[in-house]
Amino acid sequence: MDRLLVIKLGAFGDIMQAAGALQDIRAHHAGAELIVMTSPAYGRVFERCPWVDRVFLDPREPRWRLDRMMVLARRLRGLRVDFVYDLQQVGRTGWYRRRLLPGVPWFDPVVDPDTLRDKGTMDRIALQLAAGGLTVRHALRPDLGWMVEDMGWLLARRNIHPPYAVLIPGASAGRKEKRWPWYDELAVWLGRQGVMAVTVPGPDELDLCRSLSHAVMLTDGDRYLDFFELAGVLRSADFVVGNDTGPTHLAAHLGRPGLALFSGHLSPRRTGIQHSRFSWLECEDLRTLSLTRVREELLPLVPSRS
Repeated sequence: MDRLLVIKLGAFGDIMQAAGALQDIRAHHAGAELIVMTSPAYGRVFERCPWVDRVFLDPREPRWRLDRMMVLARRLRGLRVDFVYDLQQVGRTGWYRRRLLPGVPWFDPVVDPDTLRDKGTMDRIALQLAAGGLTVRHALRPDLGWMVEDMGWLLARRNIHPPYAVLIPGASAGRKEKRWPWYDELAVWLGRQGVMAVTVPGPDELDLCRSLSHAVMLTDGDRYLDFFELAGVLRSADFVVGNDTGPTHLAAHLGRPGLALFSGHLSPRRTGIQHSRFSWLECEDLRTLSLTRVREELLPLVPSRS
């Protein structure tokens, strides 16, 4: 039996974007053992993924720590993999190819560079899979239903009921420019439309979500929800509004309708969100994106009160 190594180290939004490609790889190698190499933060996600047989954790130690790289090399070579798919495609994984797994074949189809230029992660991977002879059915439209935990019990306990919208006011740590500043005002407007506004903070977003006084902050007691519980809350929402961050992309690829708000740092089309039911607004400086403009875009998603 062949043994495949698929590398996807992170981050959370990128993992969501690569999930469909992973399913296509699984279908192409139906009889192989599929091992995913990822960062410790995402090990549980891939352990739950139905397309994965085993998870290999890479702590992503500094490459100048040669002692630790030697340990990683021994662990990797101990897997005895027959083939590698690099879905991360960064300098680190290129270094792994040259130094840690020399001689192991890597998926490396020839694709016209002009075809890949300005393409986002999902589109690039889909084009590469197709060029390598794989049938591409899921790479552009990943099915993340396997991540969903039933959260009806918690929603009922907190008296959260349809229609409700999940607001995602956070973003990557240190990337304040990716945060639209008017979520509390949006929550007020949603309440006037009969839509409850809900936030589901991660560990670094508790203070931010508490500052939204007109939205319900959903936690389980003092504990923030994990990836699977977050997916359950998102799947039940009528719609989602969020910044360019992992939970927004999770909602999009769970098939929910919604609106993503992008600053000028990255074109929305490079994130793959155009392959979902989400729409988006893009503004060089999100502080100048008006509440009025966001409300106009959301009106078709607000359920009728008649």
